Amino acid sequence: MNKSILYLFIAAVVGLGAGYLIFGESKKQVTADTAIHDHSEDPSLWTCAMHPQIMREESGDCPLCGMDLIPVEADVSRLSTNQFRMTDNALALAGIQTTVIGTGATEVTDDLNLSGKIVINADETATQPAHFDGRIESLSVTSVGQHIRTGQQVATVYSPSLIAAQQELITASKLKESQPRLYEAVRNKFKNWKIHSSILDQVEQRGEPILRFPVYSHVSGIVSEIDVNEGAHVMDGKPIFKVSNLSTVWAEFDAYENQISSLQNGQQLDIAVNAYPGKKFLGRISFIDPILNSDTRTVIVRATLLNKEELLKPGMFVKAAVAGAQKNFSDQLVIPASAVMWTGKRSLVYVKPNPAQPVFEMREVDLGSKQGEFYQINSGLSRGEELVTNGTFTVDAAAQLSGKKSMMNSDGNTSEGVESMNMELPLDFQKTIKDEIKQYLKLKDAFVNSDNKQVSSAASELLSGLSDLDASELKTMERSHFSIITQKLQQIVDAETLNQKREEFVILNENMVALVRAIPDLNTTLYLQRCPMANDSRGAVWLSESQEIKNPYYGDAMENCGSVITTF
Repeated sequence: MNKSILYLFIAAVVGLGAGYLIFGESKKQVTADTAIHDHSEDPSLWTCAMHPQIMREESGDCPLCGMDLIPVEADVSRLSTNQFRMTDNALALAGIQTTVIGTGATEVTDDLNLSGKIVINADETATQPAHFDGRIESLSVTSVGQHIRTGQQVATVYSPSLIAAQQELITASKLKESQPRLYEAVRNKFKNWKIHSSILDQVEQRGEPILRFPVYSHVSGIVSEIDVNEGAHVMDGKPIFKVSNLSTVWAEFDAYENQISSLQNGQQLDIAVNAYPGKKFLGRISFIDPILNSDTRTVIVRATLLNKEELLKPGMFVKAAVAGAQKNFSDQLVIPASAVMWTGKRSLVYVKPNPAQPVFEMREVDLGSKQGEFYQINSGLSRGEELVTNGTFTVDAAAQLSGKKSMMNSDGNTSEGVESMNMELPLDFQKTIKDEIKQYLKLKDAFVNSDNKQVSSAASELLSGLSDLDASELKTMERSHFSIITQKLQQIVDAETLNQKREEFVILNENMVALVRAIPDLNTTLYLQRCPMANDSRGAVWLSESQEIKNPYYGDAMENCGSVITTF
């Protein structure tokens, strides 16, 4: 009996021990699992789609607009103050490209590209004046561009003073034997009027004055200006027409203020003409205007070109590359100019801290001198950092909509004004874009009205209006914006649904705003407006001529959603 009690006691102890081992470990595991999944020390974050600067640890309503808060990605809380994340879809749509800087030698050619046109060589022009008073009875010079040869009859003139002088000559010719000096004096008077002696001989032989006196040209060339017409009165010394010798012409270019220091007389120009693709004309700078045009902030740079075959016509548009020495910057840090944004006071870039993640942060840099399409970096960047070199403005817009510091709002406050990016557009580009703003506004209004057919038509017309511009004369940053604009317009035309067209309109607007900012005088007021709900709650901008919000991304559904960021 005692042995049985002992066995039972041992069995109970063993059972309790086994139970402890089994269930005690299970409880520990449960406790551990609970600890792993406990978010009390790492709570989820919630934000507002309309106001991304709002961050809350619990779901609820936005304190600014009352909308339901939405969850933020789990790793956003681990980003630094100036960092923000973009989706892979947004990166693909915007065509954002990055470059690792300082990983190899950079060959930079310090070339300048100038735009201009062919003009008449003013040093090779001549004027055919009237040498006596009279009335034009007939004029054989009838159009600009007409070829005139020396000795060619160009007009007939009725002149009372010439008729009286001829009568005097007829009388003197009858007395030339007895009064030869008087005769010679009368004949010499006609020399001052540039009248041929053969005509005077005819007057003497006929014994009658010529009533309609012929005028012969003493200049040769192509008529560039006609100053009179038939029936007009002319006076001694006043021009009848002007001619130009087009065997040489001038190529005149507009050079911006910051380019003047790189130009000097005698520099070689490689000149291309739109009319002759692939053909180059060589010239050298012969004149740099000493006076700056205060309106355009440019000076005239001139080269004289040989034109014996008369291929170059006054008025033709031309482009010139001012050759510079190629330099190796392997010992210096340089970045593409397309990566830099200017606010007038600061130079900003966007870097990608982690190559494996679509996270970006704004960085202020100190720029050195510019060499071609590159800037030297004095401070702010290090070798091996990954830099946004294409789509920088799109990244900046994403930063603003995320409530981060950006070019538009240096401290994250979107109420501040937008300062202009320091881009340079040729004058013909500025004029065309200003002319096409009305067509852009028609395209925007078509989106507001949700009229798919009208959207395609307006986009096609805007694309046609921009098609004559030659993007090759633009610098890298400006050319990138313009290229994306034309690309997105074509995609809007080709897209079938209105939603697809609106997706392309998002990127088109970001690049259109960048170019519009580069125009110093728009001759009108434009409002930069933004809807934070558009583009999958990432926000999107557009331009309007009215301060009233008419949302092109939602039409009637959310017509008044948005706000004015700034005015141009």
